[in-house]
Amino acid sequence: MHWIDTHFDEEVAFLQEMIRIPTDTPPGNNAPHADAVAERVKDFGWQAEKHAVPEQRVRDYGMQSITNLIVRRPYAEGGPTVALNAHGDVVPPGEGWTKPPYGGTIEDGFIYGRAAAVSKSDFATFIFAARSLEALGVPLKGALELHFTYDEEFGGLLGPGYLLEQKLTRPDFVIAAGFAYDIVTAHNACLQLEITVHGKAGHGAMPETAVDALQAATRILNAIYGQLPELKKIKSKVAGIDSPTMLVGRIDGGTNTNVVPGKVVMKMDRRMIPEEDPVAIEAQVRALIEDAVRDCPGVRIEIRRLLLSHALRPLPGGEKLVESLQRNGQAVMGEAPQAKGTPLYADARLYGERGIPAVLYGAGPRTVPESNAKKADEKLNLEDLRKATKVVALTLLDFLAAES
Repeated sequence: MHWIDTHFDEEVAFLQEMIRIPTDTPPGNNAPHADAVAERVKDFGWQAEKHAVPEQRVRDYGMQSITNLIVRRPYAEGGPTVALNAHGDVVPPGEGWTKPPYGGTIEDGFIYGRAAAVSKSDFATFIFAARSLEALGVPLKGALELHFTYDEEFGGLLGPGYLLEQKLTRPDFVIAAGFAYDIVTAHNACLQLEITVHGKAGHGAMPETAVDALQAATRILNAIYGQLPELKKIKSKVAGIDSPTMLVGRIDGGTNTNVVPGKVVMKMDRRMIPEEDPVAIEAQVRALIEDAVRDCPGVRIEIRRLLLSHALRPLPGGEKLVESLQRNGQAVMGEAPQAKGTPLYADARLYGERGIPAVLYGAGPRTVPESNAKKADEKLNLEDLRKATKVVALTLLDFLAAES
């Protein structure tokens, strides 16, 4: 892996470039980042296919622009197609940063910035692992594909989901962007709903002439949060995953302090462990919400599904990825990364839904919280970037080296 060491400064500079192009989602104007990546990989002698999602479909989805990229590296016949997938969209920086969120600042061996750890870091990990593989000059078979996609924060349906739906790719194995030393082999499902409570606005001095939507919304909130003790009793058998969760992440409503709220909109999130049936859970949650306001006169509710993502589960063939990553992790880091589940969800599930074994592995610290992922001062230890690049490169060699 000498090539990675001698080109590591270049890899770090490349990651800085990735961080410095904002891709806040929302609003989700992410095509400019994809264009920049496509232009940049020309320097490596590669051609990136641009697959722009139709504008109206993107806007209906709640974003502004999405261009997904595929870089295909075909080798000799007879081997598998291995895809590496990382997403370029990010949650907005938020407040509390002590470093510029889009600065790519390097300090004390760490690089700081939004997506320094999740997952622009793995644009660098995967590209430089692939370059290092090809620089070895050994005979290779099969094919390598790099998938750079741009809507993981919205669920991935117009990222990997779009590439698969349009039959633009059908790899045999997938390594998707990781966020810690662990190899993620399973993750939770996720249901997100938008609940609109309609009442009737009225003057605050005469509330009897109105129907208070916020009062009705409070009953829904109490019903949702009243379920939490029961959810805690449900336990997953997958290591790394505990119990289902449920919360309301956003509430908007009312027009002024002295006006009875006529409309309240809430957005809720229900995480499902792999053992749960998403269809059944959605029916249960909808019934819970409807029952909470059933006897509220004048109140009408609308429930709109924002997202229903399925769980990632291990598939036959995935154990080959795990074995290779663990063996190479042991060689590079002196310890084998654990294979386990995570309560998060990711767009790697979309490969799994089509029967393609997928795991999550990439640059990250020992535990997710250490990186401040999705928080202020997100950071990545540059040595962890170096190690992950070597582990991925060695794993690619395991899968794509031609037999001697």
